[in-house]
Amino acid sequence: MNSCPAADTTQPVLEDFSFYISFLQDSSATASPSPPPSSDDMPKGRRRRDTGAAAAGNERRRKRRTIANLLTSMASIDVQHESQRRESDYDCELSLEENHHQEAEAVLDHYCRLEESLSALEYDAGTLRSKRVRLTASASAASASAEGEGEADATRGIGGGHQQRRLWVKDRSQAWWDRCNHPDFPEAEFRLAFRMGRATFDMICEELGSAVAKEDTMLRAAIPVRQRVAVCIWRLATGEPLRLVSKRFGLGISTCHKLVLEVCNAIKTLLMPRFLQWPDDGDATQVKSRFEAPSGIPNVIGSMYTTHIPIIAPKVSVASYFNRRHTERNQKTSYSITVQGVVDPDGVFTDVCIGWPGSMHDDQVLEESALYRRAATGMLKNTWIVGSSGYPLMDWVLVPYTHRNLTWTQHAFNEKIGEVQRIAREAFARLKGRWTCLQKRTEVKLLDLPVVIGACCVLHNICERRKEEMESGIECELADDEMVPENSIRSVSASQARDNIAHNLLHRGHAGTAFF
Repeated sequence: MNSCPAADTTQPVLEDFSFYISFLQDSSATASPSPPPSSDDMPKGRRRRDTGAAAAGNERRRKRRTIANLLTSMASIDVQHESQRRESDYDCELSLEENHHQEAEAVLDHYCRLEESLSALEYDAGTLRSKRVRLTASASAASASAEGEGEADATRGIGGGHQQRRLWVKDRSQAWWDRCNHPDFPEAEFRLAFRMGRATFDMICEELGSAVAKEDTMLRAAIPVRQRVAVCIWRLATGEPLRLVSKRFGLGISTCHKLVLEVCNAIKTLLMPRFLQWPDDGDATQVKSRFEAPSGIPNVIGSMYTTHIPIIAPKVSVASYFNRRHTERNQKTSYSITVQGVVDPDGVFTDVCIGWPGSMHDDQVLEESALYRRAATGMLKNTWIVGSSGYPLMDWVLVPYTHRNLTWTQHAFNEKIGEVQRIAREAFARLKGRWTCLQKRTEVKLLDLPVVIGACCVLHNICERRKEEMESGIECELADDEMVPENSIRSVSASQARDNIAHNLLHRGHAGTAFF
């Protein structure tokens, strides 16, 4: 039997496996002994030797078990190391993918900022050119005035005349606008350019004339009211950049931008109180009956929807305006603001809430609106505003059932409430289709954007009330995601009222058979 070598004090004992290997080889080569004779037949010396051999055999078996345990531990350590290596590789792949995604978002955001900077530089360049033109014109006017006064002094004794000032102004062509403004211009082409007929356009010019009209000065003649209104409406209708608006109307870029904001503010001040207002008691009764006639749902005073308007990445609170759902769908970083609107049966807006960041959900926008505050004071008692599944069920907001495994009664209710809610969706589709500036990012500052969008809503109402038909193919397809709020039912009494309405629709023959 081999003796165990002494362990090295500088290295662990487990690193020396030569002894265990040789021991296993010796043990496997040793033949198993024959059965020992009985203790009575053996002499005492033989019995002592056999006892020592048995003890040695036990020692060998103990060492074999120890070695087996060591090998098992080594194998488990190897398995553990392999598992940790695989987890590390997986974490590394996830980290690389996340870094790639962040770098892509950073590049896209940098591109958006560059685009915004270029637009701002272009606008500043136009402003500088306009200022340079005005300064040159002023200098020319001063020089001409001095020359005129000198000549007048020289000829005053012999009855000299008066010399008119001469100004230098950049010559821009206004041929396109002169042709559109001519009475012989075709009505169809005028409607295609301005999204309304000539009669509606004249009415708007007449209403806004007192607010946007300017007087002639000694330096230049004032821009006519019709041209001022036309610049604004054409810009809202086409969404074209300001440089193209400038070429169309023969005006400076900064002048066109100023005209758009002036006319939009005039529309908000003068026309919004007349053409965008909540129905009074008399009109509310008529609105409820018109909603109830096709749907069978009583006391509905409006249909509500919330859409998003794309914007250039703002310089402050960027995360608040980041639209994650649009970014994931379009594979492009998107920023937006929200527009919440309530419409009547004709698709005319009766209430709008504009400007909240695009990261907010529909129920959050509703809670921040003036409509919510009016409802809290009891102004909407015993009335319903129909919304989509993105709104919560409240005492005055009626929404469809959103849980699974709906009954026939609930299916019938969802079908009818969908017809009412579709009125608001179609109204927003016509709004964005008629005023294309709402479909793309513009050079308008974030603070001025609610005024521009509000002007679009007022012009939409004017066109709808005057039955202005839209050209085929210009309606916008809405792509607004609806997310069910966490607390979708906020009133037990409203839930019971919805169940009663659904029961009446099915059992009184208003539900139809489409849900089957």
